[in-house]
Amino acid sequence: MTLNLTQKILTEHLVEGRLVPGEEIGLCIDHTLLQDATGTMAMLEFEALGLNRVKAQLSAQYVDHNLLQTDFKNADDHRYLQTACARYGIHFSRPGNGISHQVHMERFGRPGLTMLGADSHTPGAAGVSMLAIGAGGLDVAMAMAGLPYYLPCPKVLGVRLSGQLPDWVSAKDVILELLRRYDVKGCVGKVIEYYGPGVVTLSATDRETIGNMGTELGATSSIFPSDGRTREYLLAQKRGSAWRELKAAAGCDYDEHAELDLAKVEPLIACPSSPGNVKTVREVAGLKADQVIIGSSVNSSYRDLMVTARIIEGRHAHPDTSLHINPGSRQVLENVADSGGVMALLLAGARIHQSGCLGCIGMGQAPGTGQVSLRTFPRNFPGRSGTKGDQVYLCSPETAVAAAIKGVITDPRDLGQEMAYPRIKDPESYVVDESSIIFPTEALRQTEVKRGPNIQPFPEFDPLPEAIEATVAIKVGDNLSTDGIMPAGSEILPLRSNIAAISEYVFHQVDPGFVGRIKALEQAVVIGGDNYGQGSSREHAALAPRYLGVRAKIAKSFARIHKANLCNFGIVPLTFKNPQDYEVIQDGDRLVFHDLRKRLERGDSEIPVRVGGREILTLLEVSERQRQHLLAGGTLGYIKTELANR
Repeated sequence: MTLNLTQKILTEHLVEGRLVPGEEIGLCIDHTLLQDATGTMAMLEFEALGLNRVKAQLSAQYVDHNLLQTDFKNADDHRYLQTACARYGIHFSRPGNGISHQVHMERFGRPGLTMLGADSHTPGAAGVSMLAIGAGGLDVAMAMAGLPYYLPCPKVLGVRLSGQLPDWVSAKDVILELLRRYDVKGCVGKVIEYYGPGVVTLSATDRETIGNMGTELGATSSIFPSDGRTREYLLAQKRGSAWRELKAAAGCDYDEHAELDLAKVEPLIACPSSPGNVKTVREVAGLKADQVIIGSSVNSSYRDLMVTARIIEGRHAHPDTSLHINPGSRQVLENVADSGGVMALLLAGARIHQSGCLGCIGMGQAPGTGQVSLRTFPRNFPGRSGTKGDQVYLCSPETAVAAAIKGVITDPRDLGQEMAYPRIKDPESYVVDESSIIFPTEALRQTEVKRGPNIQPFPEFDPLPEAIEATVAIKVGDNLSTDGIMPAGSEILPLRSNIAAISEYVFHQVDPGFVGRIKALEQAVVIGGDNYGQGSSREHAALAPRYLGVRAKIAKSFARIHKANLCNFGIVPLTFKNPQDYEVIQDGDRLVFHDLRKRLERGDSEIPVRVGGREILTLLEVSERQRQHLLAGGTLGYIKTELANR
């Protein structure tokens, strides 16, 4: 068979199902990735399975989100994670060592492997040709236990790249161009596979940028061939033996096709408050820029920081603009320092922060009231920065540093009148630093797991009842992100291991009165619009509502990860058969789901719902496996029983 690269990797890892788009498949997972905001709960879920060590080929835990220690909570959680990693055979990356995506690519990534990460930007591993997928923490815990990861078989969108990026245009502009074409849900259920003569012009870290932000298109994952550029990167990281060539077979086909001439890409910017709200930089040029942040989850590599340093070298940030640098890893910062970039940034007035997500997840760096912030981050959902009514723009390092210099949004090509564009070449040999990674050993497996008072037991949930009579607790519109369901930020993130406490903030940004209202209800239903639950993989956006009594959600459509998380925690995810019925249901309506349990047991796909004096039809589009988990009240209880029986 003439397979494309995605199909080749899927075939190598397929353990259940057929590679037919839309049918559920089970994949063997080679690597698992956790970060501390999702990892604490995922680790508790793994412990609940009763195993004495991880079964995946390699599991890694990164501390990169909850880096502000304003009280005991984050410090206690990090101690729990470090001791649990030692006990169960997991690599542990210490606070300040770097962001999971950057460090994993530097030290562990291998072409052709699969990776499941409890972070939606895990597909950034496309930079080293891994088929990496973001998922909820419980799914990652199952993969750590050696169980398959289940998902609908994706379609493959083949994007043929030609040409070469012009001066002052970079990889961020490539993915912004795709977001301009497809918006935030145009690639749901697809893997984006890049091929063609333009691929070789993109470095491994360029590809990481594009793969990372493919998530914002709704894509399951992204993939690039493993070629000479991949080998070049791995050799420079002193891991040349990890390389192998991987490419699509000649004459293969794709489910869908697109073409992009890199030479025609221009500087782009995503305007508030969606990564899909893309315009050319020239369209918004001249707007005052109060804050500029370069780095964090994406665009935090050596190349990104060095191009920033070289552009601003000998200049100073505008007096009305605050310039921040968030390195992707300690190793990145060390290499930038080795090349003289750190001094150039410091003399330009930049504030260089520790390696971490920081402002990307609302952990500090919040802009002031009414201020405009340009960021090289992957997301600009409303309020995600920590400031209500924020005005966050997403752009390339070139566009960001141009604004820092001029004090207003500026097309970086205008700087070409003042200087030559500095094309950055990655080092032939990186300064390699693994000193802040604790590798698993048999001796460490005797470690006692330490739990602080913020570590609370995982709640137990009842099986699905015979019928549900519930009240509509909230009705929301299209494209509501998981930030809108369960906010991030320095106040809320430290509560990730305490479900009772974090549940007090469900829908807090959208409707501050939601929690008080739902506590007066016995059972509740949530009504959503299109693409409900887009964005972060945080399972707390399903787990916390379930804790509060939400038993079903009805939406026009669901984002992939959030729908899986709902099934994992026993919330029935239904879609309107007739989208117009969304208008029929209002806050406070009483909904009745007669014989719901029997309908799931029979395998019914149509679920009638009584709304006042009329009946509407909803669709339950889940696999047989997910039906069984919903009937059991959630995945964890079902799997614990299965493992005990084995």
